[in-house]
Amino acid sequence: MSYVRNVEDGLLREEMTKEGGKLSYCCDICKKSFSQRGNLTTHKCISTGEKPYHCDICGKTFSQKCNLNTHTRIHSGMKPYHCDICGRSFARNLVLSIHKRIHSGEKPYHCDICGKSFSQKSSLTAHTRLHTSEKPYHCDICGKSFSVSTNLTKHKRIHAGEKPYHCDICEKSFTEKGSLITHTRIHTGVKPYHCDICGTSFSLNKALTTHKLIHTGEKPYQCDICGKSFTQKVSLTIHKRLHTNEKPYHCEVCGKSFPGSNDLTKHTRIHTGEKPYQCDICGMSFSQKASLTTHKHLHTGEEPYHCDICGKSFALNNALTTHKRIHTDEKPYQCDICGKSFTQKGSLTIHKRIHTGKKPYHCDICGKSFTEKGSLTAHKRLHTGEKPYHCDICGKSFTQKGSLTKHKRIHTGEKPYQCDICGKSFTEKGSLATHVRLHTGEKPYQCDICGRSFALNDTLIKHKLIHTGEETRP
Repeated sequence: MSYVRNVEDGLLREEMTKEGGKLSYCCDICKKSFSQRGNLTTHKCISTGEKPYHCDICGKTFSQKCNLNTHTRIHSGMKPYHCDICGRSFARNLVLSIHKRIHSGEKPYHCDICGKSFSQKSSLTAHTRLHTSEKPYHCDICGKSFSVSTNLTKHKRIHAGEKPYHCDICEKSFTEKGSLITHTRIHTGVKPYHCDICGTSFSLNKALTTHKLIHTGEKPYQCDICGKSFTQKVSLTIHKRLHTNEKPYHCEVCGKSFPGSNDLTKHTRIHTGEKPYQCDICGMSFSQKASLTTHKHLHTGEEPYHCDICGKSFALNNALTTHKRIHTDEKPYQCDICGKSFTQKGSLTIHKRIHTGKKPYHCDICGKSFTEKGSLTAHKRLHTGEKPYHCDICGKSFTQKGSLTKHKRIHTGEKPYQCDICGKSFTEKGSLATHVRLHTGEKPYQCDICGRSFALNDTLIKHKLIHTGEETRP
């Protein structure tokens, strides 16, 4: 037995069928059947695009009443679903179910291309697009495409300048909710993600994943131009800009451009004077997290990064990377003026100031200027008398760490710098460079008055006294 009736509220026609004593509601468009009329009504709203349920706070509309109820919890802050393992609360039962998979380790969705598993179906869908290169979501302002709709939503906030998530402690605003959660951990100090190998804790799961690559040595992201590999995709993206010279992030104060957003953030603190990272031992503050990490190693003496060639240890992974270039003789940073190459980008920046004459670091006591910040710091200790670096053998103190390192070689007899022409060894790199000039005959220091050249800068300075009359020729 079946019959058809028109629905008076303006919805599409419904067909009711009675079979075996049960009444079912059938959609006359797709013939899908429902046991309840309300389910058919919801189904028709999805088919027609109709959204009859309105939020009376923000005006957003929904096709289902249950979605409106869930949405309303954003305004009310109500989170009725609680995790019985960690106590975390959620506005939706579905989100709680997905969250529980973190505790159980369940990942029911598997990629049939690479076999990787996921706890959410949407994560698998997004992952599959890495294989297919599909980016179905397009920005109608700049044309940039994305594989996930949420990334497009976040991206559009760059154009709109919208930052809807606010920190209730310092009132800083963010474009993404995740960024706010991460930021809040700066105030609370919470680091919920722990490395099961070394015990180091992190505020971000992504940071833990990246950290674990240090233990495995894995670098899955490779540059197709020079072959260099990276542990993070974002590091590869920024690295590629060295090849293209792209610098999309601009400082609105001085106009300087940067290849990465983090570089711009760090730079901006020069103008604002902001130092958000504070040492909980001595209270000293820093503009960069890496600087705080390095500083803390002064208190702990920790040097967790080891060179697998010579065994030397370092407080920072970047310092280890730079050190390894001594063994490989790699000098990736080249001066475009004189062609000289360097192992560190910072060394190239400092070197270029020889050509430009720029000395951006000024002593506020005597006014003397320096090309390097480290030189200014060391210079200031002449005024304060501070000598923070102590020899643990004889007790002698020094204003610079490098001076202590050189001094210790007196006790150890170490001469790590060897001439590859005659085999003679030296305690300092500068002494080796000077010695090599005996073999090459190079005299890079030239008098701008008489044109005479010298192998040493000190000799040039003494020579100039002859022209000024401060010293007479014997």
